[in-house]
Amino acid sequence: MNIILLGPPGAGKGTQAQKLVDERNMIQLSTGDMLRAARTSGTEMGNKVAAIMDAGELVTDEIVIGLIEEQLEAHPDGSFIFDGFPRTLPQADALGKLLEAHGMSLDAVIEMQVNDDVLVGRIVGRAEEARKAGQPVRADDNEESLRVRLMEYYKKTSPLIGYYYAKGDLKPVNGLGTIDEVAAEIAALLD
Repeated sequence: MNIILLGPPGAGKGTQAQKLVDERNMIQLSTGDMLRAARTSGTEMGNKVAAIMDAGELVTDEIVIGLIEEQLEAHPDGSFIFDGFPRTLPQADALGKLLEAHGMSLDAVIEMQVNDDVLVGRIVGRAEEARKAGQPVRADDNEESLRVRLMEYYKKTSPLIGYYYAKGDLKPVNGLGTIDEVAAEIAALLD
């Protein structure tokens, strides 16, 4: 089973992906994690990634697809969670072609739906709790940064919602429930 987790920053995609990894033995493919791992891997692809990142440039779709393909080839019988990818329509097309080329398909696109104001309150509250507990706070865990990240998400990624809806793959869940409520809703969609 292969799924995409879609949703704005702070919606809980990472938390839910980890639950799926733990409970269903799925493999989480987080583009950020893959790029960091590739950068230090010493492989030809890793050296390419390191050079691009060191130059302060954005890694191309072609490279990200290459990294995903490496994972698909390394785990031919795996069930994958695509987290943070695709973010654009060209990436969605490329992922579809890549899965098809490996005899795989996409089983569900889970859209974690949230209310932006509640989400901002959640993130700002999380940062406040961390401050009180003397824990580090993410530099972008504040209202202004989050609203910028949300705007970026809606501009670039929201077209995927229509794209996957039209294909019949989109499965909305209420991203504002508790971690366990959201997990139960996702499990019900996958079973």
